Amino acid sequence: MEKIPMTRRGFDALEAELKQLKTVDRPAIIRDIAEAREHGDLSENAEYHAAREKQGFIEGRIKELEGTLSLAEVIDPTKLSGPVKFGATVTLVDEDSNEEKTYQIVGETEAEIENGLLNMRSPLARALIGKEEGDSVDVKTPGGTRSYEILKIRYV
Repeated sequence: MEKIPMTRRGFDALEAELKQLKTVDRPAIIRDIAEAREHGDLSENAEYHAAREKQGFIEGRIKELEGTLSLAEVIDPTKLSGPVKFGATVTLVDEDSNEEKTYQIVGETEAEIENGLLNMRSPLARALIGKEEGDSVDVKTPGGTRSYEILKIRYV
């Protein structure tokens, strides 16, 4: 199986979610199912069916998280340097609008573009990988090709 790169922050967030599901959500849904069973006929018991559906979702998410965490390769960006690679925090300027943006290149499971966490498999991240400060990159987007200049690369 292929390792899944992620930052320590991303790994810890997935671990916290797994702990929440196992210690809080799973016991709560088991109680809900038991309570719904007490209401009698299960074939027409909407509470029971909703609780069972939620239980299925929780169990599926637990399996997904356990699989992801077992394949995780935690990478510490503070030990890296040089051109853009996984973990880099990159400040860019859009060469058309002069708008500056800062992104950290992270794994798929922790990507949140609205919080500046850029999926390493995204077109922008792929274009940035291997580039240096001062380099320009062209990225094909649904709205057309965008050009960016790399202003700063940090590993924090």
